Amino acid sequence: MDRVTLDRIQTAHPKLIDELGKIYGEICEALTGRATCRFTHVLRTNAEQDELFDIGRTKKGKIVTNARGGYSYHNYGLAVDICLIIDGKTASWDFKKDFDLDGIADWMEAVKVFKKYGWEWGGDWRKFPDAPHFQKTFGLSIADLISGKRP
Repeated sequence: MDRVTLDRIQTAHPKLIDELGKIYGEICEALTGRATCRFTHVLRTNAEQDELFDIGRTKKGKIVTNARGGYSYHNYGLAVDICLIIDGKTASWDFKKDFDLDGIADWMEAVKVFKKYGWEWGGDWRKFPDAPHFQKTFGLSIADLISGKRP
């Protein structure tokens, strides 16, 4: 198991920490080849979110988010971004590659586990698909969270 991911799970909303541990364990069991899963982001500060929002706008690069600080489920510990780590060293966001040769893309094995626990996958979004992103909102909108409501 990946120590970085285990540490990041601890930054999630308290209602999600145990569940994310189970999800991560199941993903690790499903990936039997060269790829492992890493949670690249869980909780983000508003400042970190604003830094990402600026990419492709006021900073060089391709737009990676449409959410400013305070307007992302990451800011409330209710979202996770992932990547695959290949051979223990190279990050991959290839959601079609089957590194363990079991006939199922490794990324989609992770998606299946998250969905089993009721998480929404950003790869299903029609507007601005976000394959690395998963969120569990407990039925709360961003407006609800901004107004102080919590799961």
